[in-house]
Amino acid sequence: MNNREENLREEVYTKALKAGKRTYFFDVKQTKNKEKYLVITESKKVFNQTDGSFDYDKHKIFLYKEDYEKFLNTLDNVIEYIKTGIALKEEVDAKRNGADSFTDDLKY
Repeated sequence: MNNREENLREEVYTKALKAGKRTYFFDVKQTKNKEKYLVITESKKVFNQTDGSFDYDKHKIFLYKEDYEKFLNTLDNVIEYIKTGIALKEEVDAKRNGADSFTDDLKY
């Protein structure tokens, strides 16, 4: 079985979201052990100035079941902060108690 056939076999479900110049793909895939995971791909059409063609710039995030709840909660919290400008109380309490020190040390 070649890589293309293997990739087709493990894809379970997909949804696409067009947002301006970007398209987001939400692909549910499955391991050989039947464990499902999510791959989020951001795809953006970009102009190649060298040869005048268009290419796609893609970035992927792999999200596994043990992280679904934390990821969703964090995303909800960030979106709520964007909308209201107010951090959730438990987030403020966690920072006071040093429980959120891991994320404070992250660098991009």
